[in-house]
Amino acid sequence: MRFSTALREPARRFLESLGHADIVIGIPAYNNDRTIANVIRIAALGLGMYFSDYDALILVADGGSVDDTRELAEAVELGTYRVEKLVTIYRGVPGKGSAIRAIFEAANFLKAQAVVTVDADLRSITPEWIKNLVDPIIDLGYDFVAPLYRRYKYDATITNTIAYTLTRALYGLRVRQPIGGDFAFSRAMVREYLEHDVWETDIARFGVDIWLTTLAIVNRFRIVQARLGVKVHDTKDPATHLGPMYRQVVSTIFSLMEQYVDFWREIKGSKEVPVTGEEPPGEPQAFSINVDALIEYFKLGMKTFGPSWKQVINSRTFRLLQKLAKTPPDQFDLPVEEWAKIVYDFGITYHTLPRQRIKLIDIMVPLYYARVASLVNEIKDVPDDEVESFFERDAEAFEKTKPYLIRRWDEAERHAAAGGYAGMIL
Repeated sequence: MRFSTALREPARRFLESLGHADIVIGIPAYNNDRTIANVIRIAALGLGMYFSDYDALILVADGGSVDDTRELAEAVELGTYRVEKLVTIYRGVPGKGSAIRAIFEAANFLKAQAVVTVDADLRSITPEWIKNLVDPIIDLGYDFVAPLYRRYKYDATITNTIAYTLTRALYGLRVRQPIGGDFAFSRAMVREYLEHDVWETDIARFGVDIWLTTLAIVNRFRIVQARLGVKVHDTKDPATHLGPMYRQVVSTIFSLMEQYVDFWREIKGSKEVPVTGEEPPGEPQAFSINVDALIEYFKLGMKTFGPSWKQVINSRTFRLLQKLAKTPPDQFDLPVEEWAKIVYDFGITYHTLPRQRIKLIDIMVPLYYARVASLVNEIKDVPDDEVESFFERDAEAFEKTKPYLIRRWDEAERHAAAGGYAGMIL
């Protein structure tokens, strides 16, 4: 079923009675009863401390939580007369993207100058987050504000292994947290998003964050990064929690890669993105990753998907994977240069085999686990304040390997034009 709007009728009536807001703080939520009240209180406190002269709305866009998220959100007292609150269940495909759509529609109706989205599971949000996200929009004229966090070295594995590295290599801007979740947007940026008919696709699920970032880049809006300091949220172990998110994020990245090929094939190297805001104090908490489980997933993947991998990946890299399947965990190493080629090969195959995309992303997950296991082995003894150089090195490797992508992409196009993939089954 297609929905013409993500806003339910009671929410629309509330917005009509409100009429206008200068700032909208949107909180996509689903089963977040342990954290939602504090996120709302801190957002309201930030508005009261730094934007007391502005009319504001805090909008909780809920995905039909079965815990007490909505009830606890409704019960929060804001403590300032210029901040209103709306808690509503959105309409549409279940997922964060539909919540974002509801927030954007509300902000557009209210003609908001600045729109902020923050995750509902945040434990580290401070009033300064609101200041650092809103200021670049209202005071500096930026259109898109991406977060810049201080994170523990094992955190954000999807970002560090593919989202940052591939986005930077393709589109030429070093947006460090392209799927960070906590963003700010100008009114013009919000209108741009609402013009795209993507809300019944995987972008309406986990894929929305990378879509937001990529559209800001390819449409050449003014982009800045805001220092937010430590991000503490519900920890997710790659071996147990991140498979579904990986599938939806990477599917969106590959779809955008196909859509904007004429843009990225002309991009060489990358440029820094400006950074604003004073960083809030704090240090990230350490946690562990089950490397043995990741490697076991990879080895099972080799047994199950090896013949399919062989059709996708170049022969040299596939031979390396065969050796890795027999390597002890403490010596396990999938070099980033080979990982970059794997990502590019899968992106190309995603383009050339549109009917097999779901299976293609599924069989890629064990390879992502292999790269995460390798990365943990590489950085386990590296001090936290030095680990960023490793992630930058990985991003540079993706840039240096980009000619491989362009060459293989062009070869695949010629092969497909000749009917070469018509009967290929993974």
